[in-house]
Amino acid sequence: MATATITEHAQVHRGAAVLEQIAAWQAAIGPAEHPARDLRWLACLSRGLAHVPLVIVSQRDDRVAGILPLALVASPLFGRFLVSLPYVNSAGPLAEDDEIARQLIDRAVELAGELNVRYLELRNESAIEHAALTATNTSKVHMRLALPPTAEALLASFKSKLRSQLKGHQKNDFQFAWGGSELLPEFYDVFSRNMRDLGTPVYPRQFFAAILDEFAGQAELCVSRLAGRAVAAALVVHGHGTSEVPSASSLRQFNGSGANMVMYWQLLCRAIERGQSVFDFGRSTIGSGTFKFKEQWGAKPSPAVWQYHVRRGSATQMRPESGKYGLAIRVWQRLPLWLANLMGPAIVRGIP
Repeated sequence: MATATITEHAQVHRGAAVLEQIAAWQAAIGPAEHPARDLRWLACLSRGLAHVPLVIVSQRDDRVAGILPLALVASPLFGRFLVSLPYVNSAGPLAEDDEIARQLIDRAVELAGELNVRYLELRNESAIEHAALTATNTSKVHMRLALPPTAEALLASFKSKLRSQLKGHQKNDFQFAWGGSELLPEFYDVFSRNMRDLGTPVYPRQFFAAILDEFAGQAELCVSRLAGRAVAAALVVHGHGTSEVPSASSLRQFNGSGANMVMYWQLLCRAIERGQSVFDFGRSTIGSGTFKFKEQWGAKPSPAVWQYHVRRGSATQMRPESGKYGLAIRVWQRLPLWLANLMGPAIVRGIP
C-alpha cells in the first residue's frame, strides 16, 4: 500500500491508498450534487485509463476541510500532466473556504514539481486567486438547463420551432433502450465511429465499463435504434440534483432523421423522472454548432475556468483547438474503424 506524504497543511495520498478511502472522503464532504464532483471518478480513471489517482486532503480541527482529487496522466508520446480531473468537465478543489483552497493548491504545485509534470490543470468553475496559477482557459462554457417538475412543462417551455422539429422527428419510429453493460457494445459502436469521424482517439471500452460499475444505480446508457440498428447513444450520470451527459454520439448518416434530437429529449425526460433539478449538457464553445444545439433546449452558459500552473511548454498546446494536431486529425478521420479502435485507447490515455 502506498504511504501518505505530509506537509504542514495538507496530506497527499496516492495509488491504492486513494481507492481504499474514496467512500470515507465522500462521506466527509457529503453527497455530490453534480456528478462531476463525485470522488469515484478517481477509481474510473484508474481502472479504465490506468491514470495514477492522487488526493490532497486538508484538515482543520481534526476534520476534513478540503479535498483536491488529481490524476497523473503520463505517456511517452506527450509527457506527464497532473490534472483535476481528466475526462471530467468540472473538478478542482473542494474546500470550505479560500484559505483551504489555497493550501490544497500550494501542495498541488509542490506535487507537480515532485512528479516533474509539464503542467498542473485545475478544471474550476470560477477563478481561484493563486500566484502559481499563471494561465487560464475560458474558451468553453458549461451548458445547463434548469428542469421543471414534469416533461409536459419542459415541452411547453420550448420555442414552437423546436416543438415542431421534435414532433416531426418522433414520427421516425425510434426505439429506445436504457440499461448498463448489456448496452455497452451498441453504445461503443456508435461512440467509436463518431470519434473516428471527428478525428479523435477513442476511450477504451473498459473505461465506460468502469463508470457503469463505479456509478451503479446512477450511471446508465441510452441507445436509440432505428429499424433495429443503433443510430445514437449516450452515457448519462445522475448526481444528487444534477444529471450530466459526459459522452453522447450519433451516426452521421442518420443526422437527417433527428436521431440525436429525439435521444436528447429522452435524456431530459429521464432526468425529470429521477427528480433532478438541473440537466448538464456538457461544455461547448460559445457560438459553435454544439452550443447552438444545447441552447435551443433552453440551456444557459455557466463559466468554465480551467487554471494552470505551467512548468514547461504552454497550457493550450494539448487542446485540439490549438491547431497543432490538424494533420493528425485529418489522417485519423481516414483510418479504418478497426484500426482507430485498436490504436485510439493507447493514445487517449496520455491526453490530459
